[in-house]
Amino acid sequence: MRLAMIGTGYVGLVSGACFSEFGHHVVCVDKNEKIVDRLNDGEIPIYEPGLEALVERNAAGGRLRFTTDLKDAVADADAVFIAVGTPSRRGDGHADLSYVYAAAEEIARAASGSCVIVNKSTVPVGTGQEVQAIARRTAPEKQISVASNPEFLREGSAIEDFMRPDRVVVGVDNDHAEQVMRSIYRPLSLREVPLLVADRETAELIKYAANAFLAVKISYINEMADLCEKVGADVQTVAKGIGLDNRIGPKFLHPGPGYGGSCFPKDTLALLRTSEEAGAPVRIVQATVDVNERRKEAMAERVIAACGGDVSGKRIAALGLAFKPNTDDMRESPALEILPRLQKAGAQVAAFDPAAMQQATPLLPGVEMAASAYDAVEGAAAVVLITEWNEFRALDLGRVKASMADPVFVDLRNVYPPEDMRSAGFRYSSIGRK
Repeated sequence: MRLAMIGTGYVGLVSGACFSEFGHHVVCVDKNEKIVDRLNDGEIPIYEPGLEALVERNAAGGRLRFTTDLKDAVADADAVFIAVGTPSRRGDGHADLSYVYAAAEEIARAASGSCVIVNKSTVPVGTGQEVQAIARRTAPEKQISVASNPEFLREGSAIEDFMRPDRVVVGVDNDHAEQVMRSIYRPLSLREVPLLVADRETAELIKYAANAFLAVKISYINEMADLCEKVGADVQTVAKGIGLDNRIGPKFLHPGPGYGGSCFPKDTLALLRTSEEAGAPVRIVQATVDVNERRKEAMAERVIAACGGDVSGKRIAALGLAFKPNTDDMRESPALEILPRLQKAGAQVAAFDPAAMQQATPLLPGVEMAASAYDAVEGAAAVVLITEWNEFRALDLGRVKASMADPVFVDLRNVYPPEDMRSAGFRYSSIGRK
């Protein structure tokens, strides 16, 4: 099929490349000429394992190309995906839909006669209805349908998530749109991937409901970690014990400094605003957001406490800056709360991240970006492990300790066994463990 993808950000680029791997002919559109030029030169503007090879292979095969010309890309497309940003709006937390609506109008003008506009961006309930209204106002003579197709991609494993998803969710209001969506995703039928077809409003809500539920699990286990510390229990064993219950499951029960990234923070806020407007407040999600905000503040306080209550003039080494490993995404990363608080308390912060330092530098003024983990810890009064990159799981602890001014190690991801760290001579602090 002939597909157009409007937006070459994380969702658009990954989705476009994966659709082309299915055998569809995909044109990805972006208004930014520099980004399009980089993509046409084979340079990938985001960090995602396996994406560069996927783009290169399908571009060489003639199934994937990049352009700034939306009209050309849309003219003969069977379906046009909107994959533009929907950031939280300043002041009220609502999703900013201006980019979605602008794209919808441009698509309607450019479509040759009939097509399906597919909302791939994460959008609140009712957005599909408004996109349909925009299409009808803009091009009443054309047969334009609107579908919802929320993405469920995890940064760092997005290609696997796209190729082997738990499910595909499609929201439609007519048979033609449903058949087009089924044709697009037919390659996944060989893997017996469930394709859930619903109305547009239901599909839109599924995305927010799923992300909010996962955020609830994260905030829940973080509060259990605090309780474990008070009563002398071990949160990792608690998480294992409840995760073995098939009704709960083990995923997202890993205590840490709080959730971040491009999805959970903005999606929980958008769901809260939607629920308030509908007169059906979701208090559990509100509590989840509150717990997560307090969590990041508490992590900085934990580091200060581990240093004897004072970090003024001390060098603190931060290992990991991205909100999770295998990505360079700094959006809502706990590091953006923790490190400035340490700086405000007088600390001199040095940091290392395998992928995110270029993104992090303008966001963390005054933080020294070290060339390696070992350079960061040189002369440090404490190490704080923020992001659990694999290379931080097997540090030469003897070398780390010998390099430090004071052997304090604050592990916000519970990467190391406490007994091993104490045996190595560290004053070790972790989350929810003895």
